[in-house]
Amino acid sequence: MTDASTGKVVVNRVMSLDGFIAGPGHTMDWIFEHMTSATFPEVMAATGAMLIGRGTYEVGKRMSDENTDYDGGAQFVLTHRPPDEPDPNVTFLTCDIEEAVATARHAAGDKNLEILGADVAAQCLQRGLVDEILVYVLPVLLGDGVRFAPPGLDRIDLEPFSNVQSGGVTMLRFHVRK
Repeated sequence: MTDASTGKVVVNRVMSLDGFIAGPGHTMDWIFEHMTSATFPEVMAATGAMLIGRGTYEVGKRMSDENTDYDGGAQFVLTHRPPDEPDPNVTFLTCDIEEAVATARHAAGDKNLEILGADVAAQCLQRGLVDEILVYVLPVLLGDGVRFAPPGLDRIDLEPFSNVQSGGVTMLRFHVRK
């Protein structure tokens, strides 16, 4: 992807050992049993903006009382239906995925654009818009929920370049081969 900024487009995922990014009913509270923003502060420091799917935004909004310490910069939510009541901390986008990534990358400046949400991440991966995938593997088996990659996602080859452990959390980083 060519862009004047030096930041990367990074899919950021927390995953159970059995491959789920959210539990049954899209629950994500299990994440905070193992992680805080202090677990890997360098990730937050490198992030200038976030592009989030509407479902992930809604889950995050329900959980905001529990976890408000992550600051990933400007927040953009890609949706077909902007909410009736605007959120002053979020810009809602109704454009296509390429335009959404370009808008959020511009806001990120020279920092990374973090992609959150299963559907938005899959769209970005399918269109070759992702530079890296960062996965936090947590020591839990959920048994069911939202899988890391949705059915139908084409094969994407990755090149591992880093793995770090902090307590029970392992962070794996991959370059997306293009």
